[in-house]
Amino acid sequence: MNILIDIGHPAHVHLFKNFVNEMTKNGHDILFTCREKEFEIDLLEAFGFKFISFGKKFNSLAGKILGLVVFDFKMLKVALKFKPDIFLSVGSMYAAQVSFLLRKPHITMEDTGNMEQVRLYLPFTDVVFSPFEIAQDLGKKQIKYHSFHELAYLSPNYFTPNKDIYQFLNMDEDEKFVIIRFIAWNASHDVGQGGFSSEQRDELVNYLSQKYKLFISSEGDISEKFEKYVFKIPPEKIHDAMAFSDMVISEGATMASEAGVLGTPSVYVNSLRACNNEDQEKFGLVFNFQSGDGVLDQIKELEQIKNRTLEFENRRKLFLNEKIDITTLMIWFVANYPESKRILKNNSEYQNRFKIQYGLHN
Repeated sequence: MNILIDIGHPAHVHLFKNFVNEMTKNGHDILFTCREKEFEIDLLEAFGFKFISFGKKFNSLAGKILGLVVFDFKMLKVALKFKPDIFLSVGSMYAAQVSFLLRKPHITMEDTGNMEQVRLYLPFTDVVFSPFEIAQDLGKKQIKYHSFHELAYLSPNYFTPNKDIYQFLNMDEDEKFVIIRFIAWNASHDVGQGGFSSEQRDELVNYLSQKYKLFISSEGDISEKFEKYVFKIPPEKIHDAMAFSDMVISEGATMASEAGVLGTPSVYVNSLRACNNEDQEKFGLVFNFQSGDGVLDQIKELEQIKNRTLEFENRRKLFLNEKIDITTLMIWFVANYPESKRILKNNSEYQNRFKIQYGLHN
């Protein structure tokens, strides 16, 4: 089987990497397509995946409209040569529209419910996988599951943090450090949204830098006064660092959720709500704020928790015990499509066969 996977964000590479590794072992041919946005290409190269880049992503509104034509055309050229049997993506309108032209199925993984994007791919898509926690009803094509994208690559079934990260960061294992993630606010779903004010960023950095070694990951340009904290790390090592950090504070939903899945105290600061982060808040793993107001008070509360590492590991186990292994589900679903679609549509409990099984007994 030839499978084409279109990538729009670094997290999408992580989402599909274990799926690709297993499917490749089983004799399937996988090709990634992407646009140059952040460090997607760095990850694809680091994991040794076959890919084709369509060039730089457009950021302006006019550019995004032009991109629909340009990237659809490039996708069509690649697909005609590669001859995919199935298309996979995370809400890619390009994969959806070209799959429709070629009369091939398109399966998408949806976890944000960004309707501006959904409207462009849904008419051309066959299956939309989404967490049960997502608010949007996407119709008869939607199949809900008890999991999140981050569990496809950060569940204990696939990921064990490597302590060599301390050596890479030039730190001792008993040193405390915190990771902050600032975003650029130029994505389509970021219009009208916000996180920290510039004054709150200053206050946050000033407070944390006095108590921890501080690493800042920034999607856009960073203030000159923060440059000394910029995180210079290969993207494939970021999850090792997050797993051992004392705390992650993020304007980006993905990194906040990843930290929670790893059992690292996580604070999400963004006016745009994220269903996976809100679900993790029920387990005390992620703390959600729609602005920077009150974030420092929350950080100070987290600092007061005794045996914090053990406490958050227990919270993590409770969370994981309720979720399914989304990678195993995807492998079974794609390998058995379209019969697998019929099975899940007729029996929503069938997915329980793919439970992570990482309970408190571990």
